[in-house]
Amino acid sequence: MWAAYLWAVAVSLAIGSQLPVASPLVKAGIVDLVATVMIFAVSVIFDNSSIYDPYWSLAPIAMTGYWLVRSPGDPADNWRGVIVLLLVAVWGVRLTANFLAHWRGMRHEDWRYADFREKAGRFYWVVSFFGFHLVPTVIVFAGCVPIYYACTTRGSLGAMDVVATVVTLAAITIETVSDAQMRAAAAAGKVDGTTFRGGLWAYSRHPNYFGELMFWWGMYLFGLAADTGYWWTVFGPLGVTVLFLTVSLPLIEARMMKRRSDYRQVVAEVAKLVPRLPKRS
Repeated sequence: MWAAYLWAVAVSLAIGSQLPVASPLVKAGIVDLVATVMIFAVSVIFDNSSIYDPYWSLAPIAMTGYWLVRSPGDPADNWRGVIVLLLVAVWGVRLTANFLAHWRGMRHEDWRYADFREKAGRFYWVVSFFGFHLVPTVIVFAGCVPIYYACTTRGSLGAMDVVATVVTLAAITIETVSDAQMRAAAAAGKVDGTTFRGGLWAYSRHPNYFGELMFWWGMYLFGLAADTGYWWTVFGPLGVTVLFLTVSLPLIEARMMKRRSDYRQVVAEVAKLVPRLPKRS
C-alpha cells in the first residue's frame, strides 16, 4: 500500500511540475485527481478498493503543506497557516494510524465495498471509481478549500482563530477518545452481538463521525478567520456533512440494525450523531 502511495505521489508531482497553471488551488486540484486515478489503478490491480481509504486522511496533509509553502512571504511567519498545518497533520496521521490498526492486509476490504460488489456485479469497478474514489476526492478537496485561503491569506491572528483551534482540537480529541474506547471494548469482548454504550458512545451512536464533521467545520472557521469574505467556502464542510448524513451513516445504521440485537433500543435511547444525554425508552 505504501509503495502504491509513493508511486502516486511521484507521478502526480511529475505531472504537477509541468502544468502551466499559476493558481496553487487549481494545480493542487488537478494533481489530486491524477493521484486518485493512480490509486484507483492500484485498487483494480489488487482487486481491493480499501487501498484508497488512507487517501482521505493523507491528501489534505500534502495539500496544506503545499499551500503553506506557496503562501506569500516566509511560510514560517504565517502563523495561521502553520497552526492549520499542524492540526491537519495530527488529524491525518491519527486517522491513518486508526485505519492501519484495523486493516488486516491486502486481502482485507471494507465491508461496504464487499456489499456493493454483490449488488453491482460486473459494473463494480465503475461504481468504485466514481463512488468510492472520485466522489470522496472531490468532497475532501472541497473541504480543503477553506484551508487554502487560511494558508495563503496573510493577517494577524484573532478571536476567530482561537475558536477555530478550540473546535478543531475538540474534534480530534473526540475522534481519538471514541476510537480508543471502541478498540478497548472490542478487545474486552464487549461488542459481541450487542452494542457498546460506554464512554462517549453512551451519548452518541457515532461520536467518531461527529468528531470528523467537527474537524471540517473547524477548518472552515480558519477560512473565516483569514477573511469573512470567504464565507462561500461553506460548500466544503457542507459537502462532507451531506456525505456522512446521506451515505456513511445510513449504511452503518442498516448494518448495525441487522447485526446487533439491541440496536433498536439503542436507537430509541442514544442520539444518532450530536451527543446528548441518553433517553429512557
